[in-house]
Amino acid sequence: MYYLSRVEVDVQNRAKIKDLTHLGAYHNWVEQSFPKEIATGERHRHLWRLDTLAGKKYLLIMSESIPDSEFLLKYGVTGTIVTKSYDGFLDKIHDGQIMRFRLTANPTHTITRPGKKRGKVFPHVTVTQQEKWLVDRSEKSGFELVKQVGVNDLNETQTLAFKIVERDWPMLHRNPGRAVRLSRVTFEGLLRVENAETFKQTLVKGIGREKAFGMGMMTVIPEA
Repeated sequence: MYYLSRVEVDVQNRAKIKDLTHLGAYHNWVEQSFPKEIATGERHRHLWRLDTLAGKKYLLIMSESIPDSEFLLKYGVTGTIVTKSYDGFLDKIHDGQIMRFRLTANPTHTITRPGKKRGKVFPHVTVTQQEKWLVDRSEKSGFELVKQVGVNDLNETQTLAFKIVERDWPMLHRNPGRAVRLSRVTFEGLLRVENAETFKQTLVKGIGREKAFGMGMMTVIPEA
């Protein structure tokens, strides 16, 4: 089973969230919200994402078990936790369905130097590169990005119906004394489900790198 949970981050209480200064701290908050997994040693990957809506900040989590409300409230606002089973929604997804999506991801590419067996990962930094990154991953992720014609476009030129709505470089402390910044990009737009089973896996497993640190989570709403 899969569950989608949401809690408002208590940004008004600075003393309460003073430790949430980087992505690693949010990662720890998410992981600590599943104490049974920690106790048994049976750890699962938890997709998560930070969203801002109407001036409020929310933590979203995709998980295979229900997070512990006590731990979610460590940095969350009392009374704002919502957890719903995701299985019923997944069961209704079908090929050809049009969905409105939101995805926060870490667009990257790998460059292998001559004589080297392993390549080095670099972030995509331009909007064009980041948009192409999503286009290139759509087919193997089970969806196609919808094309549309602008209302005032007399030439009826088709363009992809998605855009980048936010880009930033949040801090991550991987080890004591070693801090890096990750490229974080949020996309919004329309997609068409091409392979329902593959697409369902995309929703619960994520897209791209740095999933442990708030990247890769896609949420969708069916178009009426």
